[in-house]
Amino acid sequence: MSHNQFSDITPDVIALAEQCVQNGSINPELYSKYEVKRGLRDINGKGVLAGLTEISEIHSYIIEDSEMIPCEGKLYYRGVDIEDIVGGFIKEKRFGFEETVYLLLFGKLPNREELDHFSGLLAHYRTLPTSFVRDIIMKAPSPDMMNTLARSVLTLYSYDDKANDISIPNVLRQCLQLIALFPMLSVYGYQAYAHYHDGQSLFIHAPQPGLSTAENILHTLRPDSRYTELEARILDVALVLHAEHGGGNNSTFTTHVVSSSGTDTYSVIASSLGSLKGPKHGGANIKVVQMFDDMKENLTDWTDEEQVTDYLTRLLRKEAFDHAGLIYGMGHAVYSLSDPRANVFKSFVKSLSEEKGLTKEFQLYSLVEKLAPQVIAQERRIYKGVSANVDFYSGFVYSMLNLPHELYTPIFAIARIAGWSAHRIEELINAGKIIRPAYKNVQKRRPYVPIAER
Repeated sequence: MSHNQFSDITPDVIALAEQCVQNGSINPELYSKYEVKRGLRDINGKGVLAGLTEISEIHSYIIEDSEMIPCEGKLYYRGVDIEDIVGGFIKEKRFGFEETVYLLLFGKLPNREELDHFSGLLAHYRTLPTSFVRDIIMKAPSPDMMNTLARSVLTLYSYDDKANDISIPNVLRQCLQLIALFPMLSVYGYQAYAHYHDGQSLFIHAPQPGLSTAENILHTLRPDSRYTELEARILDVALVLHAEHGGGNNSTFTTHVVSSSGTDTYSVIASSLGSLKGPKHGGANIKVVQMFDDMKENLTDWTDEEQVTDYLTRLLRKEAFDHAGLIYGMGHAVYSLSDPRANVFKSFVKSLSEEKGLTKEFQLYSLVEKLAPQVIAQERRIYKGVSANVDFYSGFVYSMLNLPHELYTPIFAIARIAGWSAHRIEELINAGKIIRPAYKNVQKRRPYVPIAER
C-alpha cells in the first residue's frame, strides 16, 4: 500500500461516514432534559468536582451571600503564588523551571543544596539511549512534533526493564527521566523534520549539563547554539507559567483517568500528549500568532482603534481570518477578570520586544488586549468576564525567539510534563478507584432482525 493509498478516503468510506452522522446524532434537548453537564462543566462554566489535589489551585472568584463573584485570577503551585515564585527567582537572577518542578513533585521549595542536587539529577537523566536519535527519531519523521513526541515516549517503554512497575520510586524515576528528555525529544524531532521535509541542514547538539532546561532548548535548537540571557530567561518564565494548571484541565484530567487504570507511565504520558495536541487545548498559541499575522496584513494603521475594533468585530462575525468566530488568546474556561500567567508574562514580553525591535507589534497586542473584551461584550452574551489568557502572549514570545511553529505546542508539553508527573504520582499515592463516570443511554431498545428481512 502506497503512502497516498493509506491516506485515501474512498467514496465507500464517505458513504459510511454519512451513516455514522445520521445514526449517531443525539438530540441536543436531551442534554438539558437529563441535566448532563457537557464538558464536565455546569451552565455557569464551573467544573464538576471530580477529585481532590494539593498540587495547584486556580482562584478566579469569591463567594458572597452564596453568589459567585469574579475576582482577579490567581494561580498557586503547592499553595505558593505563581507571581511570587517568578518574582523570587527573577530577583535573584536564577532560572526557575527546575525549582518549580521540584516544588510540584515534592510539595516544598528546595533549599540551595537540594536544588543543585535536583538539577544535577535532571542533567544526569538528559541522555537518550544509545542510537535512539538515529533509530527512532530519524525514522519516519512526522510533520507534527506532538506525534513525534508521543511516539518517542511510547518507544522508550521498550528500553525500560521496569516499564510496568508502578511503585512510587520507579514512577518518580520514569517521570524525572521524561521531564529531562522532553526538550531533547522535541528539538531533535523538529531537526529531523526540518532536514528530511524542508531540506535544511541537520544539527544534533548534545545537551550541556551546566545549562538550565530553557538554555538547553535554545542551545540544541539553534545552529550556532547562541542566545541572549534575556531570551533564555523569558523562555524559562514561559516554562514555569505552563508547568501546571490544576487537575481539571483536559490533559491533566487525562493523566488522572489513565493513571487510575493502573497502566504504565509511558502510556499515561502519551495519552496526555494526545490530549494536549488538540487545538482546543495546546494549540491555541499558534492560532494567536496566525491571527495577528492576518490582522497586520489587513490593517493600514496598527494604532487606529477604530480599524482594530472593526477587525475584531469581523472575527467574531466569522468574516475574517479563519472564519471560526473566535478572537484567539481571549477568554478562559476558569479565569474571567484576568489570567495571572498573562499578567506575569506581559512585562517580560515588553522587554523582549524592545530587544528585538518589535515595539510596534507589542503595542498592537496591547491594543487588542484592551479592545477585545469590549467587542466581545457587545457581540456576544457572556456569563463572565473575558480577558487575555496565557496563549495570547506566549505565541508572540515564541515568534520573537524565532521558535518554529512546529515547536509551540511541544514547548507547552516540555513544561506541563512537570504537572502531569505530579498528578500521576498523586493519583497512585492515594490509590483511588478507576475513574469511570456515567453516560446515560438514550437509544430505544429494538428487536434483532434476521438479515433476510432487513
